[in-house]
Amino acid sequence: MAFWNEEKMAANDPGLARSAVDDSLALRVRLHQRLLDVLNLSAMEQTPRDTLRMEIRKTVVGFIAEEKRLLTPAQLDHLVDELLDELLGLGPLEPLLKDETITDILINTHETVYVERRGRLERSDVRFEDTRHLLRILNKIVAAVGRRVDESQPMVDARLADGSRVNAIIPPLAVDGPLVSIRKFAKTPINMAKLIDYGSITGEMAAVLQGVVVGRRNVLISGGTGSGKTTMLNALSSFIDPLERIVTIEDSAELQLQQPHVGRLETRPANIEGKGEVTQRELVKNALRMRPDRIIVGEVRAGEAFDMLQAMNTGHDGSMTTVHANSPRDSLSRLEQMIGMAGLEISTRSIRGQIASAIHVVVQVERGEDGRRRVVSIQEIVGMEEDVISMQEIFRFRRRGRGPQGEVLGDYESTGVRPRFIEHLTARGLELPLEIFAPGRRSA
Repeated sequence: MAFWNEEKMAANDPGLARSAVDDSLALRVRLHQRLLDVLNLSAMEQTPRDTLRMEIRKTVVGFIAEEKRLLTPAQLDHLVDELLDELLGLGPLEPLLKDETITDILINTHETVYVERRGRLERSDVRFEDTRHLLRILNKIVAAVGRRVDESQPMVDARLADGSRVNAIIPPLAVDGPLVSIRKFAKTPINMAKLIDYGSITGEMAAVLQGVVVGRRNVLISGGTGSGKTTMLNALSSFIDPLERIVTIEDSAELQLQQPHVGRLETRPANIEGKGEVTQRELVKNALRMRPDRIIVGEVRAGEAFDMLQAMNTGHDGSMTTVHANSPRDSLSRLEQMIGMAGLEISTRSIRGQIASAIHVVVQVERGEDGRRRVVSIQEIVGMEEDVISMQEIFRFRRRGRGPQGEVLGDYESTGVRPRFIEHLTARGLELPLEIFAPGRRSA
């Protein structure tokens, strides 16, 4: 909320600008408390937004007159909208959530909020009144999905009504104050056509991945934090036949599958007594009893990796999952470590054999220094050579350097390797032009 020209004030006196912002925040907090005193909170949810806005405006006009403030009509409208967001929505976060150019919101204590636009971080002028104000908004978020955050459970994963993912950590673990990360998702899911338009993948690579999904090959999507793993998983899932039954398993439900026959499962944390927790591993086991054609695990992190591989090896072909790793080879090592976390007495060779027979294709995604997200490698797992899982690269992104604006320069290229899954696809009536795999560079 800006009742003053803060840029001019900051140029003349930064301290004065900060004082003005603090004063406007204090005004809004006092108004918010007054509204809580006079409004019927139980009736607010059933009251049409326009009607409620008129009631709030009347109260605000009276309060402003009492305080002998002078506001323009535009400033008054802005104040009323902010108070409405505070009462019905998520307060200062509402404008950021409505801004479609923002992909991430990063709250570093009540005083500092950063946002990501077009792959680059920038500081926002949004602030919270104090830590209590931020915690009130945070509790509103987590309570909506039946979770809690307090000193006994200071870390939480949750989601907003639109599917955006929220992670929060509060004191005593967060030393200076609450830290909140919100990963927004587009209202319209990003499909493969959009990824081609963005230059994240070529048409030939997308055609091959479409064949892989339709031909029911198991896919592992690998990448670092914020690299676009979930976006790629959503895009690949669009190729699944709408007649198939899909069961999704996630820590915090965020997948945006478009098929009509989808069963969504979500983990549950322990209650205040430390009971009632339901893990991804338990959900994967239960999903096997639900007659799924395919199982999609949003991200494997622990022992559920073993159960996921078992599902892939026992008739649930075409299943997909993601993993945090920096390369296709690293992703297999990560799976190996996670299977070890299942507490089973299995030899390393046996674990690798399970991985080699369950996973057919690894898609590596990466977020470059320029903020753009790309598929940087597509590899096929072809079996075992002694104790080592054999892989062959089909497509890759080859970097050529950096441009004048800091953009990553490079080309997509086919390695010339003809994947072995071609025979499987052909047997299922799926034909891919062999010229797709001819060696050479391709533009996105």
